[in-house]
Amino acid sequence: MAAQTRFSKIFSVSRQVMGLRVWRRALAAFSPDEPPERFPDTLERLVAQGLLPPYVPDLARLEWTHHQVGEQDVPASPDEGPAILNQTLELVPCRWHNLPQLLGHGSDAQAAVTEGEELVAVWQDLHGQTHLETARPSDLAALKVVVGETTPQALAAQTGSPVGPLVAALRQTAQRGLILAPPSRLHRTARFAPGVEVAEQFHAARVFSLQWHLTQACDLHCRHCYDRTPRATPSLAEGLDILQQLQAFCQSRQVSGQVSFTGGNPFLYPHFFELYRAAADLGFGCVILGNPVPEEKLEQLLAIGPPLFYQVSLEGLQEHNDEIRGSGNFRRVLGFLEMLRHFKIPSGVMLTLTRANLAQVLPLAGALRHLADDFTFNRLARFGEGARLELPTPGDYRAFLAEYLEARPQNPILGLKDSLFNILLEERGLVSFGGCTGFGCGAAFNFITLLSDGEVHACRKFPSLIGHLKTAGFEEIYESAAAARYRRGTTACAGCPLHAVCGGCLAVIAGLGGDPFSSADPFCFRSRG
Repeated sequence: MAAQTRFSKIFSVSRQVMGLRVWRRALAAFSPDEPPERFPDTLERLVAQGLLPPYVPDLARLEWTHHQVGEQDVPASPDEGPAILNQTLELVPCRWHNLPQLLGHGSDAQAAVTEGEELVAVWQDLHGQTHLETARPSDLAALKVVVGETTPQALAAQTGSPVGPLVAALRQTAQRGLILAPPSRLHRTARFAPGVEVAEQFHAARVFSLQWHLTQACDLHCRHCYDRTPRATPSLAEGLDILQQLQAFCQSRQVSGQVSFTGGNPFLYPHFFELYRAAADLGFGCVILGNPVPEEKLEQLLAIGPPLFYQVSLEGLQEHNDEIRGSGNFRRVLGFLEMLRHFKIPSGVMLTLTRANLAQVLPLAGALRHLADDFTFNRLARFGEGARLELPTPGDYRAFLAEYLEARPQNPILGLKDSLFNILLEERGLVSFGGCTGFGCGAAFNFITLLSDGEVHACRKFPSLIGHLKTAGFEEIYESAAAARYRRGTTACAGCPLHAVCGGCLAVIAGLGGDPFSSADPFCFRSRG
């Protein structure tokens, strides 16, 4: 009886599909001397007699594998070196499609099962949770790299395929736990308040982003532009060398790399497409932060590979936006968002928040609901030409944040970026989000800004020089005392339980005359009592 109860638990969906009468017949036909993994062979004989749907034996094999994998010890990642195969991973060949969906939804999903061969991956992740999913082609490509102890570049050269999708597959497969990568060497524990529990994902970054201002050249002249100073631009050879340096830095830190191409207008840089292709070939995730471009430019981009997303800017509804960004800009951006949607390129819209457009944010987001995939905002940093504009009062800003949160359930494109949202989430007993960069203020931590002349800054929104690529490499700049100061952030936030996911905005602090290393964000409304 105990053995039958155990079988019922292990093969619960198969039992449900078979029905009680056939299930009892299957148990009677199965020899108690045989190991449980042979039970699907018994079911094959019942299929031959016409008593079962023909997919049930494969279904039972998946259930047994799921049980066996779940019984193993929780896997462990390597401390260093290349990624390894998850030791619990099993690949089960099936003669039927959609069996994982059937296991997830019981007999209600039987209609979705169709004949056809596929591999099903079963594995246990680092948290002890067992997964069962149809193996994707990208999964198999990533496993081929790891099992073959090769590199994405070598495999791409061997197969004549681009390396970018292979690197992305490795990253995604590691995130899901089929392969186990060594831990990231981008840590920042100094921001954690003593005795405060911080979610594991905020301890270390898995992706390092370079925001690369390729050129100062721009086809707009926005009234809040923070830097229009003339700067030299890199030659193609210098640009390619920068990408190689970035790759070496990311490999040494055991993280993936992302390059956000921007400017000015990055498309006005004469070697933009060559650098974009080189970045994609090196496996970097590529992002465009720019202005609308003609359709043929997007086609050139897609011929290389789509960006992770393409971000454009709007500053409010049509009249106000065009006052800031130039006549006709609003309609051009809306038309461009339609073009991005046509080409299936994920789109984002960024707004620079000021006193003048505070009341326009939610109406604008409503107008963009079916055009953009994501909408966020940054508070104005009062530098460059933006120094002439004003921010809202702290009280008005807090009320706006609350209104924004209330609107999110009704508008799915409303994203969270400003770290101060975490104060409201804390007040409401809700889970914190990652803040501005996924780690609160990530200046000089999980991202840096590179200007066209080689200057490296901790943040793009205010002067925060930490080095120059003409005199030092990424590793030296990242480890510099200047970078470490920005990474620590302002001492005014030391000891705050939200510091790991907040830290205020150093650019806003500096733009309002404060010291980014000691002053509090003037808009912070968290009680310090």
